[in-house]
Amino acid sequence: MTRTLSSQRGEGKIGCIVSLLVLVVLGAVAFKVVPVVFSNQEFVRSAEEIAGRAATLSQDNITLQIQKRAQDLEIMEALEPGAVTVVKSGGGQGTCRLSLNYVRKVDLFGITTIDIKTNKEKAIPFADYR
Repeated sequence: MTRTLSSQRGEGKIGCIVSLLVLVVLGAVAFKVVPVVFSNQEFVRSAEEIAGRAATLSQDNITLQIQKRAQDLEIMEALEPGAVTVVKSGGGQGTCRLSLNYVRKVDLFGITTIDIKTNKEKAIPFADYR
């Protein structure tokens, strides 16, 4: 006796629906989270680049430029006190210590929030060749 397509029970339909539902949920989460992650990465790169010019900038000027970049990228958490710390040490040849420590909350459609933590510390050497 051979089975025909009309006599099959259709268990594959539920699996397909569940897979599509999971795919849609993951896509929606990615839609909210990915831009925040990319802007964080861009901010960290920009802050390191600004701190790399420590030979020609004062410590306060470095901090102000990093905070301006945070405003440009709309990372308001980086503007809070203690979120960005710059310590410049040494004279002609020294080190600029950069510390970025803040948490961004991403709202997932009012259901829950995800915390994206940035905790980056880097010592960037510089040499003043003026």
